[in-house]
Amino acid sequence: MGSPAKRSKKSPVATKLFVLDTNVLMHDPTSLFRFDEHDIFLPMMTLEELDNNKKGMSEVSRNARQASRFLDQMVSGTEGTLDQGIPLAEPSQGGATGNLFLQTAPLAPTTPAHLPLGKADNLILSVVAALREQHPGRQVILVSKDINMRIKSRALGIAAEDYTNDKVLEDTDLLYTGFQELPADFWDAHSKGMSSWQEGGRTFYKLSGPLCKSLMVNEFLFGGGQEDFSAIVREQTGKTVVLETLKDYTHQKNNVWGITARNREQNFALNLLMDPNIDFVTLLGQAGTGKTLMTLAAGLAMTLEKKLYTEIIVTRVTVPVGEDIGFLPGTEEEKMTPWMGALEDNLDVLNQSDQEAGEWGRAATRDLIRARIKVKSLNFMRGRTFLNKFVIIDEAQNLTSKQMKTLITRAGPGTKIICLGNIAQIDTPYLTEGSSGLTYVVDRFKGWAHSGHVTLQRGERSRLADYAAETL
Repeated sequence: MGSPAKRSKKSPVATKLFVLDTNVLMHDPTSLFRFDEHDIFLPMMTLEELDNNKKGMSEVSRNARQASRFLDQMVSGTEGTLDQGIPLAEPSQGGATGNLFLQTAPLAPTTPAHLPLGKADNLILSVVAALREQHPGRQVILVSKDINMRIKSRALGIAAEDYTNDKVLEDTDLLYTGFQELPADFWDAHSKGMSSWQEGGRTFYKLSGPLCKSLMVNEFLFGGGQEDFSAIVREQTGKTVVLETLKDYTHQKNNVWGITARNREQNFALNLLMDPNIDFVTLLGQAGTGKTLMTLAAGLAMTLEKKLYTEIIVTRVTVPVGEDIGFLPGTEEEKMTPWMGALEDNLDVLNQSDQEAGEWGRAATRDLIRARIKVKSLNFMRGRTFLNKFVIIDEAQNLTSKQMKTLITRAGPGTKIICLGNIAQIDTPYLTEGSSGLTYVVDRFKGWAHSGHVTLQRGERSRLADYAAETL
């Protein structure tokens, strides 16, 4: 068996030996290079399960094939036996300095007799137990994404951990909300040397002070001892920021396709959606906070009234993610229709807002709107480029970070992408709030001059829906 070399007592860092379960490699093939100075051990059963999962077009199958390619490159590059381990420094480009060990000989099963050995999980557990006996002075830890596997291993007294390298945040309460309330003494502490001017109907303030360092570009601010003050950070350099006052979308005269903001966060969201300089918007929020309705209203206003975009493209994850939409007769749009009930509901609301048009006028408007809205499946997004399109990605919390990257990189010149979702409602079995693609983009895009984010907090659907959300 590939025997992970015991470290000398002079070794400054006691390195650990991590045994990887198959699901870690199928979740993230680059996990092989993510363990810094520690060693990695792959049981034969892990390789066997990789082989069993390599067929198919799903994300998991792709990852299994990629993990096998990485292993092939490393194994074929070594001379002699694998007993001494394969150094990871070169394939990881200096990211990892430990060694990779493969199981090259059978290990005596040392697991309790009541654990049946026919199961792959139990065979991996027996390998971990045997390794622990071979290296009594060293920490041997199983890494698995499978919760039951971790429970089993702890029941047997074996250390087990989740693979958390790709988690954006440990605690989603720390996720950037896109706005913050200013302290009551904000203006007193920051007004020294302040300058203000007007431009295009908006007021700008340039100020500096201790709080300015922590502000992000395109972050919304409110309060500061003034009830009706709300602004957006336009520039931030060191301790100096430029604030711009917002357009008030709560007022009927500024309605967007008949829709007005009903609360402060909705006003923030409409300021982002209606700003042509912002190319990427993320809106998080519970059911009924108005994400889809505001986005569609803004899309229609900017496509049909302002003519900034040529059409609206709506896509959403059809969970199970990436599965085929079927070979039954029907176009891509017809097959996506069942998934787009939410879109239809919101279009009905937007149509009702025009009271003066009458039945005929509303029917004509509906046909005009339908002609400008295209419903697309995620499966056919690779290789496309969207020019001057208003792209809405609904239910984005079900996307992995890789799928999110695939979608956002479709944007050509003049395209605006809006991601909507609720990270508390993830339907995909392999994603958590911390590793969802939506959490990932919110965290990575914060502070970029052409992106904005708002977490909507108040439901505006109905008193029944709000009460149900609170009490059930």
